[in-house]
Amino acid sequence: MTDASPNPPAPAPLSKTKLVIGGAAALLAAAGITVCFVLPAQYGIDPTGVGAATGLIQIADAANSPELARGAKRTGVLTLGERAAEPGKTDRWEIELGPYEATEFKYTIDEGKAMTFKWSATAPLRYDMHAHPFNGGTALTESYGVGTAQTMQGRYVAAFTGIHGWYWQNRTMEPVKLTLEASGAIAESTIFDSTGEHKRPLSGG
Repeated sequence: MTDASPNPPAPAPLSKTKLVIGGAAALLAAAGITVCFVLPAQYGIDPTGVGAATGLIQIADAANSPELARGAKRTGVLTLGERAAEPGKTDRWEIELGPYEATEFKYTIDEGKAMTFKWSATAPLRYDMHAHPFNGGTALTESYGVGTAQTMQGRYVAAFTGIHGWYWQNRTMEPVKLTLEASGAIAESTIFDSTGEHKRPLSGG
């Protein structure tokens, strides 16, 4: 028995005009991403102001920053590597960062108190581990590590009473999931993102 059903019509070829318009739109989108996100994040060049508004330019300037110089003078603040969990409160936090999205996460910790931590991501992130005291504010920020990594763990001892944590940037065109676990003398956490500052209770109480 033969199949008498007609063959489906072949799709009409795209016109040259549509191909040109599609190619131009893709080029414009790529150029916009480069100007608004890649240049601020990678090179500290911010012609549109988007880098400053989103925080993308923050780590681009960090390598030679006074914050990193202040942090380098400290000893015994950050010890990297696997460590036994610090006794105290516990916390776990997850976030998905979109393409070129950034976030900042801080714990409130008193001077001389410690926490152990581990953060990991599904792809490498640009990071800046830093802190600033309540007495003196952001003008006295200290950075203890700036770089690119997919995971980091260790033990941290607060040099002063204030907020202590990380700034992360996703410098890819794919979403990246980030997971942070911490324990020790940590109080509430604070998240800083493009919408503002948000207090957050610890997941472990």
